[in-house]
Amino acid sequence: MDKRILLDIALEAIEEEFAGRQQQIDKNKWIAQYPWLQEYGAVFVTLNENHRLRGCIGSIIAHRPLIEDVIYNAKAAAFSDPRFLPLGVEEFDKIELEISLLTSPKEVSYADKKSLRQIIRPKTDGVILKQGNYQATYLPSVWEQLPHFDDFFGSLCQKAGLSGNCLDAHPVIYRYQAEKITRDL
Repeated sequence: MDKRILLDIALEAIEEEFAGRQQQIDKNKWIAQYPWLQEYGAVFVTLNENHRLRGCIGSIIAHRPLIEDVIYNAKAAAFSDPRFLPLGVEEFDKIELEISLLTSPKEVSYADKKSLRQIIRPKTDGVILKQGNYQATYLPSVWEQLPHFDDFFGSLCQKAGLSGNCLDAHPVIYRYQAEKITRDL
C-alpha cells in the first residue's frame, strides 16, 4: 500500500480549490485503484513554507473514510487555519506538504508527572491532554521543536488554555502515533 497517494489526493484538493471548480474530486476513481481509501482514518495535513508552519488541520479520531478526511483537512489547512491567511496561489509552489496518519488514541494511566515521563515516548508519541472542557493535542513531530518533556507539556497545557503546570492537576492524557508521509511540492 503506497500511502504517498494521500499526498496526491491532498494536492488535488488544494488545486481544485484554486481553480474554483465546483466539481468535487472523483473519489470513486481513487477508491477503485486504492480500496483502502474507503476505510475510516484520521489524518493531520500540515503545510510548511521554508520549514515554518503555514497551516495544520486534522482529525484526532477516525470518523469518516480516509479519502474524505484527507480532502477535508487539506483544504482546511490551506484555506481555513485561523492562525494564517488563506494560502495564495503564488505560495503553492513554495510549500512542503506533510500528512500524519494517526493511530487510535489510547488513554494513559499514570500516577504522577514522574511516571508519565517514563510512559510517554518523545518523538514517537503524539499527546492529547484533556482537563474539564479544555483540550489540546500535539503531533509526535512537535517533539522536534520542544524536545524536553517539561517544555512539551508546558506548551501543550497552554495550548489547551490551561496554566503551563497543568500536569500537577492530573489531566487525562491520551497518546497516539503518527506515520509521517511527506514530499516537497
